[in-house]
Amino acid sequence: MNLNSIWGFIQDQLLGMRWLNDFIGNAISFLGINIHSAIGGSIQFFIYDMFKISILLCFLVFIISYIQSYFPQERSKKILGRFRGIGANIVSALLGTVTPFCSCSSIPLFIGFTSSGLPLGVTFSFLISSPMVDLASLVLLISVFGTKIAVLYVFIGLVIAVVGGSIIDKMNMEKYVEKFIDNKKRVSIESYTLTVRNRLVFAKNQVIETFRKVFIYILIGVVIGAIIHNWVPETWVQTILGNNNPFGVVLATLIGVPMYADIFGMIPLAEALLAKGAQLGTVISFMMAVTTLSLPSLIMLKKVIKPKLLGIFVTICIIGIIIVGYLFNMFQYLMI
Repeated sequence: MNLNSIWGFIQDQLLGMRWLNDFIGNAISFLGINIHSAIGGSIQFFIYDMFKISILLCFLVFIISYIQSYFPQERSKKILGRFRGIGANIVSALLGTVTPFCSCSSIPLFIGFTSSGLPLGVTFSFLISSPMVDLASLVLLISVFGTKIAVLYVFIGLVIAVVGGSIIDKMNMEKYVEKFIDNKKRVSIESYTLTVRNRLVFAKNQVIETFRKVFIYILIGVVIGAIIHNWVPETWVQTILGNNNPFGVVLATLIGVPMYADIFGMIPLAEALLAKGAQLGTVISFMMAVTTLSLPSLIMLKKVIKPKLLGIFVTICIIGIIIVGYLFNMFQYLMI
């Protein structure tokens, strides 16, 4: 057995849980439901994706949270404070990948980093990266779209975070941060040493808290995905989001911006759209827009930065996401 066969088994059976899909299909068929019908296919899609995403989510958040316990906020500030220039933006974006937060949850950390005196561009690299890409989403994306697409998604997300933060840094936008953030008392607290038991408890609590937060979005995403997968005609999706619509990427991005969902809830929806003929880049742009820019997060962010800086942040993200979408569409034939 060569390495390709081993990785194929890991991707299909361990991460993709194809065995679970087969088991659910057989169980539904045993009950007398035709899984090839619209109703049967919807039931199978719903049960399979709910179990798969929930199992992977809990396992991955536990592992990532255990790792995260070694990087509390004060320690993260010290690590970021050692770097300068684009190196600091890269480290900040990478730090965002080990924080399994949605766009709203990232803002308190952004405030903490900004008030501690870290360069504004560096904190924005974190703010972009944290909701857009993380290690858990990488594994979930591999389970659905394959290794090439998943790795490229994360890499491009990091590039957007680094470039976006660097642009904001060069524009010297510090005066557009609200005064109560800029003048907040800066303290440096040594993080206490956690035992293995403490870290395990922290990881368990993070799993419970994260699952409670995102379950509703997983549920909504799977329901919509099941409807698209089995009820929406392919011609509709192809007309709106397929290669016949040159503005599909722009449309998907602008539709995604006001929505609010975690990437875990977006994956089943993206999977269904792709299966119906939507272009890969269009789907990727939609996912990035929903997870990075959402109306609730923008409302929260408006409380801490002034409209001009907020507008620049949103513009940089939208332009980056649209460019990524067209690039993915251009080279889709190499990845699928």
